[in-house]
Amino acid sequence: MRFRHPDGSTVHLAYCTNVHPAETLDGVLAQLRDHCEPVRRRLGRDRLGIGLWLARDAAHALVTDPSALRGLRSELDRRGLEVVTLNGFPYEGFGAEKVKYRVYKPDWADPERLEHTTSLARVLAGLLPDDVTDGSLSTLPLAWRTAYDETRADKARAALVTLAERLDALQDLTGRSIRVGLEPEPGCVVETTRDAIAPLTAIAHDRIGICVDTCHLATSFEDPRTALDALTAARVPVVKSQLSAALHAEHPSRPEVRDALAAFAEPRFLHQTRTVTPTDPAATAATAGLRGTDDLDEALADDSPLPATAPWRAHFHVPLHAAPAAPLTSTLSVLKAALTRLVGGPHPLTRHLEVETYTWQALPPELRPRARAQLTDGIAAELTLARDLLTDLGLKELP
Repeated sequence: MRFRHPDGSTVHLAYCTNVHPAETLDGVLAQLRDHCEPVRRRLGRDRLGIGLWLARDAAHALVTDPSALRGLRSELDRRGLEVVTLNGFPYEGFGAEKVKYRVYKPDWADPERLEHTTSLARVLAGLLPDDVTDGSLSTLPLAWRTAYDETRADKARAALVTLAERLDALQDLTGRSIRVGLEPEPGCVVETTRDAIAPLTAIAHDRIGICVDTCHLATSFEDPRTALDALTAARVPVVKSQLSAALHAEHPSRPEVRDALAAFAEPRFLHQTRTVTPTDPAATAATAGLRGTDDLDEALADDSPLPATAPWRAHFHVPLHAAPAAPLTSTLSVLKAALTRLVGGPHPLTRHLEVETYTWQALPPELRPRARAQLTDGIAAELTLARDLLTDLGLKELP
């Protein structure tokens, strides 16, 4: 979906296909047929943007076989789909029964991460629509925080510098500009947008920036305006933004709230949980101490290190249009505030937006889609909400 910003530029809205697990190119082609095109039809659109997730095997098949890449591009065109952004965070196995910490491997200290991201950039250059020259790619925020020492930090920094050089060469070769954004996530070396500023300014290359995931932003209790203003001041480019909402519990000490949270503690994905502990009565989220656990079940355990005297937020991407039932809610308000700052000003901070709710099948059983058509309806409803938010900010939907 495309929108005209008041400054005349085009803002792209897509939904991320990591909600439809596929490890191979055949699986990706099946996604387009079984999910993406039905969402487009459900919305009554001639064209729909998708943010492709390409696992290692699919990316390798595309980058080593030009005919396969041309075939994917033709299939996208035939089904009324377009790609301007890729999700390069998960490397493989995102559809496994248990993902948890596996999603952070390989990290940016491992050569495989650089090679995979380079492949994705080359593939994206070949998938961009004819009238689009700029593409974006999100990636993990360096590494999970454990076992990340100065030696591995140096390797990661060197890999990103090499990536920037390769992206420069790719533009010289193809005329397509591909940028990569580190995606801050709780528990990682780069957990917050503030954590991203130092490593990104050290690299100081406009092809390497940040992907702002609004669920992660909210989980870490970051104020959107403060965070985005700091990135602007540091000249860190916002390569893309993933529109998502976290799980919010206002009174985690109450038994009924803990019972409701427990329904979201599931074995597949990691659901980092955070709270803020003010150091004085005047403290705010920006100055308070951020405390957390790696997963929601740890937060709910009898020996939990997480105090229940202030609100909790959990890294669980809940559907944008359907907040959890009371006593829980979502952080949709954080998404709205971030979007206002991202595209509501005289010029957009980013032109690539991606709805990323990959946890539909991890929801409590009574909330999960029971058929493919229900999932189609849910994704279409999320995109409709995002569209309405954009038009409310003065953007004009394009055909």
